Parts: sequence; C-alpha cells; structure tokens
Amino acid sequence: MSSTHTAIAAHGLYKRFKTGRSHIEVLKRVDFDALHGDVTMVMGPSGSGKSTLVAALSGLLKPDEGAVTSMGEEIWKLKATRLDRFRLDHCGFIFQGFNLFSALTALQQVEIILKFKGVPKRQARERAANALMEVGLEAKLHQRPSELSGGEKQRVAIARALAKDPQLIFADEPTSALDGENGQIVIKLLHRAAKSHGAAVICVTHDPRLATYADRVIHLEDGRVLDDRRTEHAANVSSPAHLQTALIGA
Repeated sequence: MSSTHTAIAAHGLYKRFKTGRSHIEVLKRVDFDALHGDVTMVMGPSGSGKSTLVAALSGLLKPDEGAVTSMGEEIWKLKATRLDRFRLDHCGFIFQGFNLFSALTALQQVEIILKFKGVPKRQARERAANALMEVGLEAKLHQRPSELSGGEKQRVAIARALAKDPQLIFADEPTSALDGENGQIVIKLLHRAAKSHGAAVICVTHDPRLATYADRVIHLEDGRVLDDRRTEHAANVSSPAHLQTALIGA
C-alpha cells in the first residue's frame, strides 16, 4: 500500500494496566495502519484490546511502548497542548454514548466544536447546518437530545465529527445502542465519510454485520492481531440516492 495514502501508522503498541498486585497486558506490541478513504473495522470480543488500541491511535491514551505516526507527526512525542490541537484539527470522534450536551440544540452541538477551532460564527452555523443536512437531520436543527431518538442522536454526533472535515474518524461501538435499522444508517454514513470526504474511518465493533461495509477487517484477540484482511467487495452504500432513501425511512 502506498505510504502517500497512509493516514495513520502504529508500530509495537504495548499497554498494560495494574490491577491490585498484578498487571494485565491489553495490547501486546500491535502494528496497525489505515488509509485515507478506507473504512477499517477493528473487531473482537470484549476485553480483546480494541478500544484501548483506538484510544492509543487517537491520542487519548498513551501506550507504554510503541509509536503512532499520523498526518506526518509522531503524536506521542507532542506536548499535551499540541496533542489537544492535533485531535481538534484532524480527528473526529463518535462514541456509543453520543456525548451530546443536554441543553444544546442539534445545530449548537455541531457549532460548538467549530467555534473551538476558531471558525467565525456565521461560517460555523452554515457548516453545522450543512453537516446536519448531510446526515438527514435538516428538520431537527433546533431540537435538543431529549427530543431526538437514539438514531438521531448518533447522527448528530456524526454531523459534529464531519463538520470539522477531519482526516481521521474514530468510532467506538457507534451502533451498540441502536436497533438494526438505525445501526445500518450510521455505518452507511461512516462509509460515506470515507468515500466522499476521504477520511480514514477506524471503527471498533463487535457486530459482525458491520464487516459488510468495511474495506478492511482486523480481528483482535487477547491484545494481538489474529487476522488482517482487505475485503474484495465492500457494500456499495455511498450513493447519495441510496443513503437518502434510508434516511427518509428512519
């Protein structure tokens, strides 16, 4: 694979946690890379280390050993303020718990992250509205989380990630709190983020159905990569018409 298209690469990631008098090895010198425009699924049972891997890749949890190079920078050599800025500028995050502010409308949820980036108020509002339209929520701009379904909340979270136009999107169990139909809509939106926006989408999941939408599937177990394969025919879900039909029915 061409290094010019590599968004992130990690070598020898090792992480252990202390529990009482002993230690548990969660990552056992894992190598990893992901490409722009790809959806990479990291799969495995609970406790396999997949969430720890994504936290180490995204600058949220420092590994005990190993290196992560992303967007031309070795992120764990950055000072804390530079690392915070790196995540703000280059990374979008989507979690299973949505992480929305209860007092803010859908539009404000997306605007606030753009304001942190220093985007002028008028431009931030326009970009936020466009991102929410892209995920099919143009009729929900002024509703708060209590007025939204679980699937709609996750789509707000995706719009918030997309509005920054990030090169990297990290999704940790983004469909686990959703029913099958809404889960499929969410993964289709992540697929579109890779294909239309050119992001490297790295998605942790234990749901084997989502592998249909991946360009690459990595199986992790007991802190090690057991299998790493590219899929021959990832599902064709990036068509705007196809996606719009699914959103209308949601």
